[in-house]
Amino acid sequence: MLDHPHPPADLDAMSDRDLQLALAAFNAKRFDPAFPDGDWRAELDDFSAMSRIEGAYLDRERQVVATRAAEAPTTAKAFTEWFEELKASGPGQGDALFPWLAETASMDQMKWFLTQEVAGEAGFEDLTALTQVKLPTRPKLELARNYWDEMGRGKPKGMHGPLLEALAHRLGLKPDVETTVPESLALANTMAGLAANRRFAYHSVGALGVIEMTAPDRAAAVATGLKRLGIPTGDRHYFDLHSILDVKHSLAWNAEAIYPLVEADPRTAHAMAEGALMRLQCGARCFAAYREYLGFKGDQPPA
Repeated sequence: MLDHPHPPADLDAMSDRDLQLALAAFNAKRFDPAFPDGDWRAELDDFSAMSRIEGAYLDRERQVVATRAAEAPTTAKAFTEWFEELKASGPGQGDALFPWLAETASMDQMKWFLTQEVAGEAGFEDLTALTQVKLPTRPKLELARNYWDEMGRGKPKGMHGPLLEALAHRLGLKPDVETTVPESLALANTMAGLAANRRFAYHSVGALGVIEMTAPDRAAAVATGLKRLGIPTGDRHYFDLHSILDVKHSLAWNAEAIYPLVEADPRTAHAMAEGALMRLQCGARCFAAYREYLGFKGDQPPA
């Protein structure tokens, strides 16, 4: 685990890489199970300092999407339609990276991509568990159903997280935050920050919902690329599963979480719009960083 015993004092004084590494260390510290050892008062001081850094970072990310989020309608039906349209027009949608992964990427290039993805994985099931706390009954039940699916419906072999870990093991990947592009860390840190802070609970509902809605096509492209490269069905099951199951999850999430929240309180529309756009914007930056590393822009393949 990264060790940042003295949190940085100023967001603006940090490079993006240093910021994301510090936030990654902060998230590991606050989420990993531990024991009441050491000086908890000093830890609280550090936690407070990092919480302020995280808050400033999340507010900065909100400003990036504020104009578009403000355009979202605030009636349940209209907002749900606006939200669903993000699948076509949201940041990062239709990125050329994924057809290239499906059709062209070499095994080494695919391994690099997957290493970044595994290192930046925030844990959808844990984010969902954090987000559902004290939500109204109908959205809470939908998040619970989603969580149960992520947990393999109680069967260890069906848990989604270990499926991805199994693929990483099969390919000999060695994910490490120190060798992960900051854009990938930012994606995980943003999702963790939204889920961990109750002032962003509705932002997190929007961010998680937009993952379910936009992930299937990307998962299908990665699965196609893995199949082309000779990876057996069992080892690529994580991506095959998400290319299908997340379609059903998205329909249910939009109907049972997004719609009733806006119907009960129109203010949630703006929060969920911001959260969804923040997640998509992080993804768009991530895809661009991957393409730059792999050596191509847009539809142009690497040399």
